[in-house]
Amino acid sequence: MEQLMDISHVSYSYHTMQGETPALSNINFTVHKGDFLAIVGPSGCGKSTLLSLMAGLLEPEQGSVFLYGQKVSLKGSHTIGYMLQHDHLFEWRTVEKNVLLGLEIQNKLTSETKKSVLGLLKTYGLYKFKDARPSQLSGGMRQRAALIRTLALKPEILLLDEPFSALDYQTRLTVGDDIGAIIKKEGKTAILVTHDLSEAISLGTQIIVLSKRPATIKKIIPIHFPESISALERRNSPEFKDYFNKIWKELNEHE
Repeated sequence: MEQLMDISHVSYSYHTMQGETPALSNINFTVHKGDFLAIVGPSGCGKSTLLSLMAGLLEPEQGSVFLYGQKVSLKGSHTIGYMLQHDHLFEWRTVEKNVLLGLEIQNKLTSETKKSVLGLLKTYGLYKFKDARPSQLSGGMRQRAALIRTLALKPEILLLDEPFSALDYQTRLTVGDDIGAIIKKEGKTAILVTHDLSEAISLGTQIIVLSKRPATIKKIIPIHFPESISALERRNSPEFKDYFNKIWKELNEHE
């Protein structure tokens, strides 16, 4: 499988007037094309910091992040898409205008790229809402719109920082299933940060378990389910409980 991103000996600390707070220590892993990695760990261990380093929003104090062999820098990369906890849709813009925003900002909005994005709205059930305002959409529909806005730029890799955490539990299950299916259908590589172990298992192909801060990698656990089943169906599989217990044990060992 083609190697897409390499995180090599990455360490990072936060510096304030009160002193230094180590966040990550000697993080190493590789992301291959088509992977869906889920990153879990104790609260405050540095999961979101790791995602920011991968996006080029922060620079490692030690080590490097490489995308296709090129070092990811603070200048950022248009081949990396970042989806946050909140959808950040603008109420004064229609759904169509919101999903086209990234293309506008990067001066890539053409009749061809617009047609492609409208096609995504049709495929994922939002086309009839293209003239609506974000407040007229459900939470799940807003997250789908946010994902389409990210996909419009054709990123090589999607970084997802707890994108379902603002949703109620039932919506979260449905939207996680929807977005997992969209990412799979579009053939994208994704990395998800989540506190929810069930969510990680239902979506991931591998799970990276981090220790408490300063975070190191305790274990990388491959996840295997039949290709044909959905994220929701994974939760009812007999293997699901075994994966959950294995990850839970890693998280709580020596804590």
